[in-house]
Amino acid sequence: MTSETYEIMAIKYGEYTNRKRFESFLMADDHDGPHPIDYFIWVIRNAQRTIVVDTGFDEAEGAKRGRRIARTPAAALELIGAAAGTIEQIVVSHLHYDHAGTLGAFPAARFHLQAAEMAYATGPCMCHNHLRYPFTADHVCEMVRHVYSGRVVFHDGDAEIAPGVTVHKIGGHSRGLQCVRVMTATGPVVLASDASHYYENFEKAKVFPIGIDVEDTLKGYARLKALAASPRHVIPGHDPLVLIRYPALNSQTKGIVHRLDVARLDG
Repeated sequence: MTSETYEIMAIKYGEYTNRKRFESFLMADDHDGPHPIDYFIWVIRNAQRTIVVDTGFDEAEGAKRGRRIARTPAAALELIGAAAGTIEQIVVSHLHYDHAGTLGAFPAARFHLQAAEMAYATGPCMCHNHLRYPFTADHVCEMVRHVYSGRVVFHDGDAEIAPGVTVHKIGGHSRGLQCVRVMTATGPVVLASDASHYYENFEKAKVFPIGIDVEDTLKGYARLKALAASPRHVIPGHDPLVLIRYPALNSQTKGIVHRLDVARLDG
């Protein structure tokens, strides 16, 4: 069977510039150095379908966590002519607040989630403040309601979402974190989400401090590279360099919407 190919876009909806390197890497070399973070959702589309990866967070959630967003994820989709209300398939990489908020903005969607992530986010580990901190209870409860309404598709490890689009469980950062592998004209591209927040994480095996299992995190970096056409086809989940290394969709979306299914600008 011939696999379909897709275009992929990273859409930035927010940022947090007042961060330090110790917040991004265990045993950071220059722990007080600045290290900003970008917040993205991703869109995978061709003539047959449009798939969204993650649903971000809104202004209210940002205010609670000291983050400001430039636009809601739903508004960000409008920049590429997509309407949140018509999206039918969403991959939720994991249930942390910055990836699984605004679910209500997607009333027609079915949500693809690892079963291990739901078990983790609703299980005994959430009795510990350090482990539950990245989660927002309202987001998790909303996903539970979608389970009961039949709108959640659970996966246990690797699974196909559509021809040429697969998910792969990569633990470490969260118990049921999944990346997304997408076939493109330049070969398979891997949307790492938080399996690697930054290029430095997977390129230099520098572990992100928030996690459940350091060993799984390190194994995940190798898995990302094995799934992709090359290490240059791995897209980290929060790195501002993504918007420098890949071209804008058009001149009006520079710094907001960039194409990931094309050759990198740095060679």
